[in-house]
Amino acid sequence: MRSEFLSFAPPMIATEDIDEVVQALREGWITTGPRAARFESEFARYVGAPAALALNSATSALHVALAVLGIGEGDAVVATTMTFCSSIHVIEHRRARPVLVDIEPDTLNIDPEQIEAAVRRTPGVKAIMPVHLYGHPCDMPAIYEIARRYNLAVIEDAAHSLPAVIGGRMIGTPEPGFDLPNLVAFSFYATKNLTTGEGGMLTTNDQEFYQHARRLRDHAMSTQRRYFHEERGFNYRITNLQAALGVAQLERIEEFLDRRAEIMSWYNSEIATTDHIRLNRVKNWAKSAFWMICLEVDWLDETRRDAFMQALKARGIDTRPYFCAMSSMPMYKQASLPISARKSQIGLNLPSYYELTKVEVQRIGSDVNELLKEMSPT
Repeated sequence: MRSEFLSFAPPMIATEDIDEVVQALREGWITTGPRAARFESEFARYVGAPAALALNSATSALHVALAVLGIGEGDAVVATTMTFCSSIHVIEHRRARPVLVDIEPDTLNIDPEQIEAAVRRTPGVKAIMPVHLYGHPCDMPAIYEIARRYNLAVIEDAAHSLPAVIGGRMIGTPEPGFDLPNLVAFSFYATKNLTTGEGGMLTTNDQEFYQHARRLRDHAMSTQRRYFHEERGFNYRITNLQAALGVAQLERIEEFLDRRAEIMSWYNSEIATTDHIRLNRVKNWAKSAFWMICLEVDWLDETRRDAFMQALKARGIDTRPYFCAMSSMPMYKQASLPISARKSQIGLNLPSYYELTKVEVQRIGSDVNELLKEMSPT
């Protein structure tokens, strides 16, 4: 084990972040307060959304979105099998049915052709939930076209992808000409591009939806009569302390994005890629947020991939495997979706935190190249 261990993704907390949180403490606001409102306003302005609602997680944002849309028992939601579990759990928490489909092999995102096929064969589909995986945006023009054709809601899970861009439009900016609510959930978990420790944001272009979501966030308490509740709501509020950290971090988001892109460029220079050894691929219409550095090696299987990760760890380099396909899990078991099943066996994420240096990436690249050469079957 080397003396200097390269962690996977520690957060970047600067002095100004700490100062903002301390000031919030001194002002006496602990629960949701003025910094939460400021965070919402500044975030909406940054991504180009008409309205933003701060919550305690992206999971809560997805849950609220489904609730406001009225999606529930008997309804179905088409979603990607390649995602973190919360995207799918919230569908079942609403007693709706997740319909899992496969992914594109290059972006790892939900395949629009698979979405349409699922909509045609599945009764009761009410919504599509695309996930902008690992920072690369989904093909939203194609997905919104399907939504228009079948009159479906779209709830974008952008937990990984602040601030990714699709053809010049930042995720969170409403799709031009789409006449249904534009609903996008963001995450501020500790490893994300912008962090509040725990936290999330739901953006929308629909004021009626926004007001309903706002009520649900706070136990669905009546705005006219205190402690009177018009429906079943949630306690999904963000604290003023979390929002203070978010306000400070948002001021540096462009710096963060530039840093992610720089780290990605270092990896591209250091790792010997081939047709069978690949790093993140980016479509020409997209700007990735590069939340994760992705490495895929075609001749690995899950056992050998895990051994490769252990060998890197022994050299002081922390990694993570790709998400397991949701369709492989007991509660969502279905026929294998081959692309995602394979990707989940051969893919891993390399360190990508902001304070990673070029020298450290050179070290990682050297060790990756050396180990892959040792493990290569040819």
